[in-house]
Amino acid sequence: MKWIMFFDGDCGLCSRSIRMLSSLDSRDHLLFAALQGETSARHQLGAHASPNNGSMVVMRESDSRVFLQSEAVFEIFRALGGCWKLLLVGQLIPKTLRDRLYQFIADHRISWFGHADTCQIPNARLVTKLLP
Repeated sequence: MKWIMFFDGDCGLCSRSIRMLSSLDSRDHLLFAALQGETSARHQLGAHASPNNGSMVVMRESDSRVFLQSEAVFEIFRALGGCWKLLLVGQLIPKTLRDRLYQFIADHRISWFGHADTCQIPNARLVTKLLP
């Protein structure tokens, strides 16, 4: 099964996160696409998320189910599998609290982490996982 993680292509935190996740994805289940890209437009994700509000979207390809905010984070743990699935215990925390924390980080991500470094060349593994 594959998951597509849609991210803000202009966000430094997002850029660092996809680099880290691509190296952690030993099962090769994750693909990545910018919310500003063709893949996002093709899946019509504008109704679910926008780079302006800091939303990350994870879509499971097998059933086209869309996950937002903290649920998207947990879906990434599920995709990574192994010991990462232990973090799914965090779903016991009420969703409203998890999503508030997620939104707090999303609201401050640019001031804390800056914009994505467009000059940085992705490694070969990440290039194979990036969708247009």
